[in-house]
Amino acid sequence: MGIGQSSSKAAEMILPAEMGCIETFPQALSRHGLRLERENAVTLQVNVGLLCNQTCKHCHLDAGPHRREIMDRETVQEVLAYAERNPFEVIDITGGAPELNPHIFELVDGCTSLASRIMFRSNLSALLSHRGQELRKRLQEGGITIVASFPALNMNQTDAQRGDGIFQKSVDAFQQLNALGYGEPDTGLELNLVSNPTGAFLAPSQKQAEERFRQVLKNKWDIHFNHLFNFANVPLGRFRKWLIKSGNMEAYMKKLSTSFNPCAVAGLMCRSLVSVSWDGYLYDCDFNIAAQLGLGGKRIHVSEMDNAPSQGSPIATADHCYTCTAGSGFT
Repeated sequence: MGIGQSSSKAAEMILPAEMGCIETFPQALSRHGLRLERENAVTLQVNVGLLCNQTCKHCHLDAGPHRREIMDRETVQEVLAYAERNPFEVIDITGGAPELNPHIFELVDGCTSLASRIMFRSNLSALLSHRGQELRKRLQEGGITIVASFPALNMNQTDAQRGDGIFQKSVDAFQQLNALGYGEPDTGLELNLVSNPTGAFLAPSQKQAEERFRQVLKNKWDIHFNHLFNFANVPLGRFRKWLIKSGNMEAYMKKLSTSFNPCAVAGLMCRSLVSVSWDGYLYDCDFNIAAQLGLGGKRIHVSEMDNAPSQGSPIATADHCYTCTAGSGFT
């Protein structure tokens, strides 16, 4: 099963002493006769900065109000030029909170003619900012899919992970999006949820979680959505610091590594995705931005990249990649 080869630089990038004798991710690939390499790049993911109105405990990028890393207008234009040179099927806008980037309207408007599907990732509460109403209207008019972070149905659990009052703000934002047609049948306006565990454990069954979220949100607040995606937390950034401080690092990595599913490798998002950081440098995924593992193990700026990465080119990996291959995987 030839699915590519990790770069030698990436293979050396393992988590430190907390790993103990746990098999590294490159070793796991090798043991199963797998190599991780690219197929055609169909998705361009754009991380517009690490500034965020929340300080979530599970954030792999350590985003928050204290961060000043923001994609400037020049880089926005370079990203749009790259997307014009390479016809991606999907453009995925993320952050931080992308709502807080001062050039977000320019990016959103520029993307609408460059891909058939545009995704906008939101923590929901940022959509209630002073520019939120105009942005919601712009997303609606562009038929842009909203992917909303919503970790739990319990207010105390959510607020403990994301900040006081965030749960109610999320509910308010959901209701405003539903009023615009998002998540409602026959509107073509897709509203998807992303749920992450609030501690050092793996995500429950996605099917069961979606059914439960759908029932509770409808019954309690008359909130509707299209799909829910349930992912484990990545041991990077703020979540990694918490794992180390709480003494959960080794146990969590063991959970991830022993849940390694070789069948998930073929569908990994990094095989068909290119991620652009706020400073214009390219990566294989948003998690590798946090790990500072450049595209295929190299440091390449979007302005220097004429074409999408070629089919069969290497993908930079490290032990945080276990997160995306645990159980049913992160695709």
